[in-house]
Amino acid sequence: MRLRILAAVLLAALTACGTGSGGGTGSLRIMAPAAPGGGWDQTSRTAEQALKSADPQRKVEVFNVPGAGGTIGLAQLAGEKGNGNLLMTMGLVMVGAIEQNKSKVTLSETTPIAKLTEEYEIVVVPASSPLKSLADLVKAWKADPAKVSIAGGSAGGTDHILAGLMAKAAGVDPKQINYVANSGGGEALNLLLGEKATIGVSGLGEFAEHVRSGKLRALAISAPQRVSELDAPTIKEGGLDVELANWRGFVAPAGIKDEDKKALTDLVTKMHDSQSWKDAVAKNGWIDSFQTGQQFADFLGAEQTRVKGIIAEMGLVS
Repeated sequence: MRLRILAAVLLAALTACGTGSGGGTGSLRIMAPAAPGGGWDQTSRTAEQALKSADPQRKVEVFNVPGAGGTIGLAQLAGEKGNGNLLMTMGLVMVGAIEQNKSKVTLSETTPIAKLTEEYEIVVVPASSPLKSLADLVKAWKADPAKVSIAGGSAGGTDHILAGLMAKAAGVDPKQINYVANSGGGEALNLLLGEKATIGVSGLGEFAEHVRSGKLRALAISAPQRVSELDAPTIKEGGLDVELANWRGFVAPAGIKDEDKKALTDLVTKMHDSQSWKDAVAKNGWIDSFQTGQQFADFLGAEQTRVKGIIAEMGLVS
């Protein structure tokens, strides 16, 4: 009898702590597969706060697994097969990095949950830089591509793709650009602020604050037209026929139960609808591009095909 009573008490305690699926009131872990300070880290921690606002009873924890454009984190996620209490933030960068790094683990070994946002890229220089415009950058590139160091995110990621597309549009061989890959926006920022890189390429939300403070100067933004969040010309205005939007979303491990997939999708939808998330999207200059279910899965498949073609054209993969 005592054993039955003890078992009942333990079961009740476990249920109250939410050790079941992602649909309970238990803990949820969000992996940011990059170093602190970058876009995935920023998105993950913004989601953490919005989830806590939307569901105060739930414990949410963000942790970082940096390296190789997110493919180290992707491999770790693959090892969590069936875990319905785990999400990983990912996006266009990872799609390119999988190809660039010849990753053995691909996005086919994940469960797509939701596309969250899109974000334009900005091209910046340190405040003391002699480069005042894209025309100055093109001139420097054509004189000696190796002398123009470009600080950005992972090799084969959005920042690298944009730099390559800009070089190609400027008549510079993308294979000749001096791209310095970093595992997070924070590392790229340190190179710029320390004047150890000629230019920087990153998402609007990562560099905008430092442009507004005067530490960095924006040469251009990759949007089709100027944006209200930042006073900067578009790349097209600067004479290069290039525009590009980064995107970010959530995937879960493969092999999760259907009810866990639904619970995670419902939870992320609840987060997306919260005022906390809406305020953060506006503050960071993100574009709301929310998709779930088959719509996001189809988008993910199309992006893998598109990005593979782009980076092959740029010579980033053999």
